[in-house]
Amino acid sequence: MQTEEMPILTLTTDFGTKDHSVAAVKGAIYTELGKASIVDISHEIPPFHITEAAYILKNAYHNFPKGSIHIIGIDSELTPENKHLALYLDGHYFICANNGIMSLIAKEIQPEKIVEINIHNSIETNFTVLDVFVRVAAHIFRGGTLEVIGKPIQKIKQLKNIEPVVMEQKNQLIGHVLYIDNFGNVVTNVTKKFLQQVAKGRTIEIKARGITFNRVYESYSDAINFNEPKEKRVEDGKKIALFNASGYLELAIYRSNLTTVGGASSLFGLKLMSTININFI
Repeated sequence: MQTEEMPILTLTTDFGTKDHSVAAVKGAIYTELGKASIVDISHEIPPFHITEAAYILKNAYHNFPKGSIHIIGIDSELTPENKHLALYLDGHYFICANNGIMSLIAKEIQPEKIVEINIHNSIETNFTVLDVFVRVAAHIFRGGTLEVIGKPIQKIKQLKNIEPVVMEQKNQLIGHVLYIDNFGNVVTNVTKKFLQQVAKGRTIEIKARGITFNRVYESYSDAINFNEPKEKRVEDGKKIALFNASGYLELAIYRSNLTTVGGASSLFGLKLMSTININFI
């Protein structure tokens, strides 16, 4: 589906900004599509960290206009177990490896089209984002269909550990750390919707490495009692659990600063994939 205006192209990679890789990809896009608009979603994904990239992409892509083309350069080397995909989902195009990176989005919104890219016979280097993904993006940008650059498939690889687990007794939920943001706040794989469905009105107790939270706030500032005089409030450094703007359970430090009060990740001793226990009382 083509929009009236030229589509925006976005880039999400683990390339960082020190090396030449991001500039090379952008140069290749501009060589193919001189009037393209390119937006960087992130180039600071930890190397090969598919779940973090999936979380960032899930919460960014839908803010772009329909018809946008999203190039995802995470774990993208072509192997017999890591094929390349182009998808049309929720009015957007995605070009990526079939490594599970799309499963966080696709579990909620069914892709309308998925093709396994098959234009690799003319690859010039082992830089597949540059050689393959840019070429596919240019094809879509010009109005080309996905069937021309790949064979239709029905399923994509699913990420493991992106779903929280409800214990058999239904009195405990086991989640994991999905993402750590720039402030050191810890985002879990437990969504507000899922937590409320499982809790069924019961009191919630969250435990993470010896830290207990008995209340979940709707925002950071909800944790502060602004009716108290400022000098008596507990503010900077307060430990809080909240549902973040993306609807995920987050463990945070109010007004965290990694150089002063610290961040939730370091202060709570949590890292990616650390376990979070939620008890229902």
